[in-house]
Formats: sequence, C-alpha cells, structure tokens
Amino acid sequence: MTNHLMNTYMPTDFSFERGEGCYIFANNPKTGVEEKYLDFGAGVAVLSVGHSHPHLVAALNEQAQKLWHSSNWYKSTQQETLSKRLCDISFADKVFFTNSGAESNECAIKVARRYHYAQGNKHKVNIITFEGAFHGRTIGTIAAGGQAKYLEGFGPKAGGFTQVPFQDWDALIAAADENCAAIMLEPIQGEGGLRSFDPSFVVKLRTYCDENDILLIFDEIQTGIGRTGRLFAYEALGVEPDIMSLAKGLGGGFPMGACLATAQAASGMQPGIHGSTYGGNQLAMAVANAVLDIILAEGFLANVKKISGILGQKLLGLIDAHPTIFESLKGEGLLIGLKCKIVNMDLLAALYDQKMLAIPAGDNVMRLLPPLIATEDEVNLAIEKLDISATLLKIETTDGDI
Repeated sequence: MTNHLMNTYMPTDFSFERGEGCYIFANNPKTGVEEKYLDFGAGVAVLSVGHSHPHLVAALNEQAQKLWHSSNWYKSTQQETLSKRLCDISFADKVFFTNSGAESNECAIKVARRYHYAQGNKHKVNIITFEGAFHGRTIGTIAAGGQAKYLEGFGPKAGGFTQVPFQDWDALIAAADENCAAIMLEPIQGEGGLRSFDPSFVVKLRTYCDENDILLIFDEIQTGIGRTGRLFAYEALGVEPDIMSLAKGLGGGFPMGACLATAQAASGMQPGIHGSTYGGNQLAMAVANAVLDIILAEGFLANVKKISGILGQKLLGLIDAHPTIFESLKGEGLLIGLKCKIVNMDLLAALYDQKMLAIPAGDNVMRLLPPLIATEDEVNLAIEKLDISATLLKIETTDGDI
C-alpha cells in the first residue's frame, strides 16, 4: 500500500485501535491477536485522565449531538464557563482559547509584544528564552525555542528572539536590554531532558521583570493541569507569571489549548488583532470542562502526588539495580524520567518488546508520563517492564563487549 503521508515522522510498525485507562491496544498484523500495552507516554503527556475516560466520552457525545462549532463571531457560554474556571484556579484574569500548544505560545508572544505596544513602547519586542527549550513547531515558536535542528531549512530565523544558556543569570542580564518585552521559560523543560529551574532563580527573575517592565511567560503546556502533582508547576516556584500557555492535558486528548494572562498583561489585546477559527469550539470546551471536573475533584491531586512519590522511589531503586543502564532520576510528579547511560532509543525499543510505551527526550532521557489516573499496580507493572528491559540490555551490552 502506498503511503501518502508526508515523511515527517518515523512511526512504529504497530498502530493502535483503542484505549482504556492506562492501556492501549494494537492488533498484531502477523497474528491478528490484540496486544495490550501499558501506556506511560500518554500521547506525550496529553492523556491526563487516560484513554476513553467515561466522563470525557459522555461530555463529548452529549455536546456532539447539540453543536460542534459556531465560530467566535458569537457568544459562547461554554467558553465563558471554562475561562472562569481557569482564572479561578490560577493567577489569571483573561483567557484566549487555541487549538494547540504552539498556538498558545504564539498567543503568549503576541500578548507580550502587544502589551508594550499599547503602552507606547514599540521597541520592546524581544523575547528571551533558554537553551534546551521547546515551544512549538511554528515559524515563530521554533525561533523561540532556538534549537538548530528545528530551525534548519526553513529560511531566516524569525526575529526578536534571543536564547541564553540554561539558568545563566549573567547571560540573561546581558541579553535583557531596553528592547526586552518578555522572558519565557518552561518550569521543567520537557523535550530538553526534564531540567527544572531552581525556585531561587525564578524568584530572582520575577523581581527583575517587575523592576524592568518585562513580562514573565511560563510555558506550562507539558507541566500544567496536574502533571507535577500540582495544578500548575509555578505553584512550587513561589512566583506567578504574567502570561501562561496551556494545552496537552487540558484537552485530555482533544486538540485544544489556552493562553492565560493577567488583566494588565492582556490589556493590549483588542478586538480584531488576534483570532482563531476553531479555537474555543464547543466540542473542545465540553471536553476541557470535563477534564477539569476530574482533575479538580477532591483528593485527585493528592493521589497524583502519592503515586508520583511511589514511582519516584521505585525508579531510584531501579537505578541502583542497573547502574550501567541508568544514571539519574529527572523531573517531578508524573513528569519524570531516567537519564540513561545507554542510548535512550535502545531502551525504548526494549520497552516496546515488553509492551510498554514511554517518550524519549533530550540529554539522553527517557520520559515516563503516565495518565494521572495511574494506580500503584500500574506503577509496579511499569517498574517490572523497565527492570526486564534493563536486564536484557545489560546482557546485550556485555555480549557486545565480549
């Protein structure tokens, strides 16, 4: 069969037919037998409440029988409900709904620049980001991320972005000239290898931004909506941003995102200067409201912290048991990973053989991103599969040395 898809991905030979909770099922094309995989990738931290959660399915089905889309020409009670909920649980006063994380970051950049424009400071357009960041795949967000492998072949890098080394205060201050509009960071770099910003650095950064009329943007596309055991990762840093981007877990698998901001930061956003045809459509709003029903339920986040603590302790034991395979533990909550001494893609292949999914990251890290509904039994199963994979890889490495 001819493949008509653009050659932009390198997918596995197996494809999935259905999912349930923390598991996803594929039909083996050779045997015709359905195979069950433990999903500790969650669609790259998207499936916050697992596959086919009954509450999300019901919300989507109910809304689909009423209205899918009406456009932003008209008032949307669903948008008003979700935006109020997001503001009530965060620092924000205003929300703009998008279709993806990259769109949320594009909006965040525009909000920051437009704020300064409206204040009469048209020269303040530059956004400072940190090396290792990943902010999306649009022309603007690859410039924000600054990674050469994503910029190559797409013409001149979009202007107005400066990258500085990770958590390098002196380099940051040197780059923050009179043209600086905002500083943008992921509290924990996902694609960059689960590197966390030190709270003291971020507190210092917040003070510097306040003193110099610079907006602070947090990209919480991967860390937000309970992934770290808190609703938002910024809660552990002792500061609040001016602007925050969300996506992934907010939609629980439905493609959507949001850009949140304080009233002051959003003051430059006026009718007609930004928009989205699909952003905030009724289907997306129904699903995201259903996700929040689950995440905000009493005891849910406490259980995420409990399970993440169990997973972290067991992963430390795994590192001790396989010192030639694993180096250290990275990340926080259920955004956690193993820095490998072997090639992380070799570990991924071994996990596939054990019917487990995980997601590789930069700095030779393997991310473990289970749905937030994962149980201790599923943690134990993941550790078992990781242990078997590491043992087999150790044998292969030893044989290769011989």
